Amino acid sequence: MSGKGSTGNVIAALCSFFIPGLGQLVQGRWIKAAFMFVLGAVLWYFLLGWIVHLWSIVDAAVYKPD
Repeated sequence: MSGKGSTGNVIAALCSFFIPGLGQLVQGRWIKAAFMFVLGAVLWYFLLGWIVHLWSIVDAAVYKPD
């Protein structure tokens, strides 16, 4: 994936739209994916999971590999 706005980032953002952390998993960021998935699941219990869900989408969309 070449960087911000690339097709890969758009696909990753769409993946994160459905499941928080899935976009990061598609990008190969295993630890961040697990963190967002678990945090999203815990916070959805308190009806605050939408915050992590949106964060996951934006993070996948603007990711720029080193």
